[in-house]
This record gives sequence, structure tokens and C-alpha cells, in this order.
Amino acid sequence: MSSDRMCVTNTYQAFASVYDKLMNDVPYDEWAQRIDRDIRKYGVSETSGDRREAASEEEAVLASERDLVVDLACGTGVVTRKLFDKGYDVFGVDISSEMLSRAADSDEERGIMYLNQDICELDLYSTIGTAVCICDSLNYLLSDEELEAAFAGVSNFLYPGGVFIFDCNTSYKYREAIGESTIAEAGDDVSFIWDNYYDEDENVNEYDLTLFIKREDGLYERAEETHLQRGIEKEDIESLASKSGLEIMLIADSDTDGEVSEETERIYAVLKKPESK
Repeated sequence: MSSDRMCVTNTYQAFASVYDKLMNDVPYDEWAQRIDRDIRKYGVSETSGDRREAASEEEAVLASERDLVVDLACGTGVVTRKLFDKGYDVFGVDISSEMLSRAADSDEERGIMYLNQDICELDLYSTIGTAVCICDSLNYLLSDEELEAAFAGVSNFLYPGGVFIFDCNTSYKYREAIGESTIAEAGDDVSFIWDNYYDEDENVNEYDLTLFIKREDGLYERAEETHLQRGIEKEDIESLASKSGLEIMLIADSDTDGEVSEETERIYAVLKKPESK
């Protein structure tokens, strides 16, 4: 594993304890609704309310795999839980044990399973009908080899007709929208300073995050983390789809649902594993 990937494994430690508080303006409900829409439109997984009783034991086994949804890089499991509440048989995968611990603590007795795995080295226990990876998680993969390994792993475990739904930030966003900028916010329980540095030659944005987290004694504890993300373009997705044997169902501007343009900041995509012949 490269030093860059090691950097990813060491992030989301102090950040995990305050992640949900800092991400409270993220439109998780909207994202979950979009995912649900596109599973129904393009995929094979069904919710508990839509499933028909299997006619045989073999059909029941196949349906149980077809209906499985995995939330890759699930973090604290917000979207995982929202998909579960929509009736999907879902489980989460993340490389950060700290984030998974928070996910388990927030599970509210749903009984969702969480696996501590690197999405570049997926080792799932069965085939799945749907893979989801949102909130720019794929941007943490800093090399072509890592992206290809992640897509190949998803393709390997996808049930025929299953879909891979994901989003990713573009180089335009890092270069024009957030690169070389500082974001700061003061809150009652946590404050942060977020410095961004974009390296155009490497197409990598560095987030230097300084957190001030309020302790039980009223004092604030300082913590620092560095996150690295790489821009992903429409052409990259097309190439990854081809190499992993997945068909493109949708590549769109995540903010508008329209076509991807030179000023698109986030791409939303749906890829499909071909049906067995």
C-alpha cells in the first residue's frame, strides 16, 4: 500500500467524533431519494415492500443477493441508515474504524452490518445488487491503479443487472471553487479552520483541517488532520467503466441533473453490470 493510501487510513480520527455536526447541511435526504430513484430505474435490488415471495429456495437465495445494497465508504452511516429505512437490505463498508464506530453507535437498533475494508480491496461475503459510493469518497483514491481496483472490485461482486451509483468532485471544483481557499466556522461544540491547497500538476487537493473540539470540562482540544483528494472527470469514468466491464446508464452534473460541462463541480453516475446471456 502506498504512502498516499496510508494517509487516507490515518484520516477521520478526531474528525470522526464531530463529522456529523460539521456535515449537518449536507442534503442526505435528497441523495438517498436520488439513489432510490435510480436503483428502481436502472437496477435490480428491491425494497422489502416490493419483494415477492420466492417460489423456490434457489430463487430465495438469488433474490437475497440481488437485493443486497452496499454503501461503500459509508462513514458514519447516515445514507446507509436512510436506505435501510427505505426498505433496502443494506450494509456499510469503510476504511476508518473510527467512522464505523460512530455508525454503529447511531444505528438505533436497526442491526445494520458494517465492514472495515479498503474499497480498493473489497472482499464481500456474496454478490450484491447495488453498490453506492457518494460524498466524494472516490476522490480519496489518488492513482489510476486504485480507482481501477475499486471499480474492478465492485464489478466483480455485482449481481448481473446490478448497478454502481456514485459521485465525485471534478478538477474544476478543486481548481476554481475551493482551491487556495480557507474555510472557517465557529460553533458551540466544535470550531474548525479548513485550508485548501490545489496542486494542478498532480491534480490533487490538500485539505489541512484544524479542529477545536469542546471537552466535558468546557475547555477545547485541538486536533489536526490532512486529507488528499484527486479530481475525477467524465472521461475518467468512461475509461473506468470500460475497463471494469460496466455499462454507462447515466453521467450527469450532480447539481443540475443535466449534462456535464467544463464548469461541473460534482459528477453523479450510474453504471450497470450487463445481464447474463
